[in-house]
Amino acid sequence: MDGAFPGLGTVINVVAVIGGSIIGILAGHRLPERVRDVVTDCLGLVTLLVAVLSALEVTSPALREAVGQGVPVLIVLGSLLIGGITGSLLRIEERLERLAGNVQRLVSRLGGRTERGHAARERFIEGWLTASLLFCVGPLTVLGSLSDGLGLGIDQLALKSALDFFASLAFASTFGIGVLFSAVSVAVVQGGLTVVGVTLGEVASEAHVAALTAVGGLLLVGIALRLLRIRQIPVGDLLPALVVAPILVSVVAQLR
Repeated sequence: MDGAFPGLGTVINVVAVIGGSIIGILAGHRLPERVRDVVTDCLGLVTLLVAVLSALEVTSPALREAVGQGVPVLIVLGSLLIGGITGSLLRIEERLERLAGNVQRLVSRLGGRTERGHAARERFIEGWLTASLLFCVGPLTVLGSLSDGLGLGIDQLALKSALDFFASLAFASTFGIGVLFSAVSVAVVQGGLTVVGVTLGEVASEAHVAALTAVGGLLLVGIALRLLRIRQIPVGDLLPALVVAPILVSVVAQLR
């Protein structure tokens, strides 16, 4: 399926996330707290499954061929260490929490919502960060957006949009309006990758995508642990690892 214009796939994806989120928000308030807790546990388990499948990209033949046998795991480790240290020094998690808190308070005032305080802010952050990572990390995001920008069609993003619709509905029924704001993340990330596809052509090799997906998978493990209330890993501080991973692949490939 060819897109009528570059970016059509991302537009469809953003509309799907917004639509699913609105339905989830409207339905979520009618569910008892114990039901929402069960939904959160289910989402945590499914997120863990997606995380494991994504992390297994560390065994990608393309990545192994680009950087050498045994090096992909070191690429992932180096990405997390460099990205985590950078994010911690920049206090990304703290800044995200402050920004999310400000947005949440603004939305509460505009919507007349009574939910306030630390719990409301945490719920907003969990929904925003969890949905953003799920929707913005993975081969469908990178390859689909680049294909859209290159004029090769929007089939991959159309499939992703269908998946994201149901995921956003489920997440929003538990986390509320924070999931709705993940549509902004989708627009920025996929829109940016589409622009890359339009202006620079195919810049991300299969090896780069594999490294990015593997690192993203481990970040999703952190999100799953938060959803399952096992450990509050500062996933926000680890986000720079997604940028570091493709860079390390390029550096190691050049040094071979």
